[in-house]
Amino acid sequence: MPLLHWLTRDEDLRAADRVPYRLLDEVPELSQGDGDQGLLVQGDNLEALKALLPFYAGKVKCIYIDPPYNTRSAFEHYDDSLEHAKWLAMIVPRLMLLREFLSEDGSIWVSIDDNEGHYLKVVMDEIFGRRNFLATVIWQKIHARNNTARHFSDDHDFKIVYAKNGEKWVPNKVSRTSASDSDFWNPDDDPRGRWRRSDMTASKPYNDGHYEVVGPHGDTFKPRANRYWGLSRDSFEELRADNRIWWGKTGRTFPFRKRFESELGGLTPTTVWEHESVGNNREAKQEITKIFGREEQFATPKPERLIQRILHIATNPGDLVLDSFLGSGTTAAVAHKMGRRWIGIEMGEHARTHCAPRLQKVIDGEQGGISKDVGWQGGGGFRFCRLGQAVYDADGRIDEAIRFADLARHVWFSETRQPLGDVPDSPLLGAYEGRAVALLYNGILKDRTPQGGNVLTRPVLRLLKDALPEGFDGDLVVYGTACRLSAETLKQEAILFRQTPYDIAVRV
Repeated sequence: MPLLHWLTRDEDLRAADRVPYRLLDEVPELSQGDGDQGLLVQGDNLEALKALLPFYAGKVKCIYIDPPYNTRSAFEHYDDSLEHAKWLAMIVPRLMLLREFLSEDGSIWVSIDDNEGHYLKVVMDEIFGRRNFLATVIWQKIHARNNTARHFSDDHDFKIVYAKNGEKWVPNKVSRTSASDSDFWNPDDDPRGRWRRSDMTASKPYNDGHYEVVGPHGDTFKPRANRYWGLSRDSFEELRADNRIWWGKTGRTFPFRKRFESELGGLTPTTVWEHESVGNNREAKQEITKIFGREEQFATPKPERLIQRILHIATNPGDLVLDSFLGSGTTAAVAHKMGRRWIGIEMGEHARTHCAPRLQKVIDGEQGGISKDVGWQGGGGFRFCRLGQAVYDADGRIDEAIRFADLARHVWFSETRQPLGDVPDSPLLGAYEGRAVALLYNGILKDRTPQGGNVLTRPVLRLLKDALPEGFDGDLVVYGTACRLSAETLKQEAILFRQTPYDIAVRV
């Protein structure tokens, strides 16, 4: 597979590993409601993603991001004039972390234009796997021709779409439209309602595709040259018996299948999204103006209808949505109105001054954007968090303020690449795929002496063994400040000892 090379490529591919783990500190005065639907995080999105991994790895159904386009334009809230290699250095480690969040049936949608879009496609092939590429969606962002453009009127952006696993990703159908249903009719007054004609032939050879059929008046019909019936003779006769064959108003024309409007359901998504269906830049700016006023503008907001289309195709109610370039908060607002859970990350002060107030308006029942389309009346809540202290200090030691639960989540994730969930009140964190993990830290064994509760000794080993699931016969990984057992004992007992903080720092 072709790879993209740039000056700092090797360093950038390892950048995510060097990002320090930080805690998340909730800001109660900026949190709203019961907080069970959304999480708004203020801070650098690379560090925030690393902090969120132990909680949400493998749980996100849809990621939508709208990163800086690298257009060499002056953006108020972003540095969008990065040199090409620096842009890649910014986006690559973030994409590598984002992939860890996706569920097996999840997808990621990245908004981009021609400045970096083709380079982005190549690096996403490498990170997500070329076989998991789904589509490049074209969005008509502008509907008025720019006659002052030097070469072309730039009317569209791209949404580059990948699945975590292309074999498992299934899109939801989109709603039918008056245009798509304009050719339905019912000239024979079929009691099942309106229908449309459907060709029953195909270009691909079919084993039983050369038979001849007889019409109502004795006329005979076969597919034309290089065409074949797309169904067996028995299936054809079953359709005839059920009055699902149309022979024309005279009963003497080539047969077509009747497909009833009531039986068809939704439509397969297309890759060209016109502004009439999903909105455009002007609509997006009008939505932002209505919320924040004319003096508070974002340069490149996206219309709520556009995000609604993405979330409709890629998620169902209750699924988790992530946007790590939240901007004006559109993704979170739309997800909330559509009954999805969401995580939004924004590094600037406007996470507090714009995103949080916008989400508060949504909770209060704000009626802009898609609210009327989805019947939104308000409700729900979200937690507002800022990035807190790093787990390790400048010398690589675990910060004294780190609690057992904080470190436990990181230890468990480093061993299993899975979120821990509820943290137990014992050193044994759990077992996963034949391996159990334990953490001796911060007096979890009620021994507050400097080394006592954090050292692996024979009595501590007995406690851990007694807590293992019945019948467990795999390895036991124990994290602690020191080990008093011999190498031979560790081998006999199938114990892998990792010293904190050094072995944690290496593994995460």
